[in-house]
Amino acid sequence: MGTLLVIDDDPHIRELVSELLVGAGFAVGSAPDGRVALRMLGESQVDLCVVDVMMPHVDGIGFAQAVRRYYPELPLLMLTAKGQLGDKVRGFEAGADDYLVKPFDGPELVARVKALLRRYRKVVEQTAHAGNVTLDNTSHVVTVGDDDRRELPLKEFELLFLLASHKGRTLTRRQILDEVWGVGFEGNERTLDVHINRLRDRFGEADAFAIVTVRGLGYRLEDRP
Repeated sequence: MGTLLVIDDDPHIRELVSELLVGAGFAVGSAPDGRVALRMLGESQVDLCVVDVMMPHVDGIGFAQAVRRYYPELPLLMLTAKGQLGDKVRGFEAGADDYLVKPFDGPELVARVKALLRRYRKVVEQTAHAGNVTLDNTSHVVTVGDDDRRELPLKEFELLFLLASHKGRTLTRRQILDEVWGVGFEGNERTLDVHINRLRDRFGEADAFAIVTVRGLGYRLEDRP
């Protein structure tokens, strides 16, 4: 169903939230603060974060700001013991998608998580952006700028769409092969490198994105400044 990350400096809250989400069928990791969580995001794929506001080192607000800078399509649900309007506004301005005040009802937490995942996945399934390039997953049409429409071979489109949908995240070679070529793909992994090089040849610096090789791991798509 998805991999979630629970971020809270209170181990009892981490355990409670994790148990609720595991019981709902999710794979769940946890972190004691935003600094550790940001490192974990760089090491593995996460589909949604449940994050507390008040934490040491990097708090929930700082974490949300960093996520929106580096992982713009990662949904965030904020948990906090503070219910004042000002705290909610700060959370939303920092990039939170939803807000739940402690103590919370377990079924409501699970329902909000599922709703956020549905909302983000619906958007991601339809369009993705890489620099000034827009990819439409319904028509498989690529538009550069306002009106330069291009068509890509199917596997190249699917590969670019996958990387653009996870912009800023490093995807392992295995993750990419499973998503684009199917789980259990037994062909030569060089196939992936060939398709990456073709995409790099098709799109240059003017297209405002780069596909970065992460040595020994995989690839990451980044927008150029």
